Amino acid sequence: MPEIIKIDLNDEPLFRSQIVKIKRVLNLGGVMAFPTDTFYGLGATVSNREAISRIFKIKQRSKDKPLLALVASAYQTKTLTKEIIPTAEILIDKLWPGPLTILFSAHLDLPSQLTAGSGKIGVRQPANAMVCKLLSGIGFPITATSANISGTENITTAEEVEKIFGDQIDLIVDGGPTPGGKESTVLDVTLSPPLLIREGAISREEIDAVLETPCIVVP
Repeated sequence: MPEIIKIDLNDEPLFRSQIVKIKRVLNLGGVMAFPTDTFYGLGATVSNREAISRIFKIKQRSKDKPLLALVASAYQTKTLTKEIIPTAEILIDKLWPGPLTILFSAHLDLPSQLTAGSGKIGVRQPANAMVCKLLSGIGFPITATSANISGTENITTAEEVEKIFGDQIDLIVDGGPTPGGKESTVLDVTLSPPLLIREGAISREEIDAVLETPCIVVP
């Protein structure tokens, strides 16, 4: 069975030691389940091809569906992308941290499995304080696809994760129940005007309010 680490942000020395253990698992190519600002996700380093392949297998996810990445700061986005165009800079400044996933042109060094051969990478900086501290402690971007079997309901507790995945994953970071809610909005800024792929927690109106050119919607 996977090791379970119960996070307590009120115990700083314990949290620091937990981060060391989490980083070790990820650096060795491990896959962990962890709480995000909505549901539990499956995390691995974005540069490890074998770990990413494991996530696709664990989730029974189609290989033509890319994985998004979570970052602790806008600065980390630079390691994932070819460039950050002015439109993206505006969105990052106004709507991050928050439930907006931005699609960028992917850095050429990223594994093709991560992008599903699309040449694009979805990136989000979450707003939840615990998730942000976890990501900051880890120190590098990680994947954040939902911790469920593709096509099934999303998961909000560590207990559900353990029940469904068992020893298919290496580690469960238990941060307590997650709040659920709407998924993140997904916006492709590689196109001009930007293309709204999925309208979620951030509305089209909120996006248009910060951009000079309104986005367009997937027909």
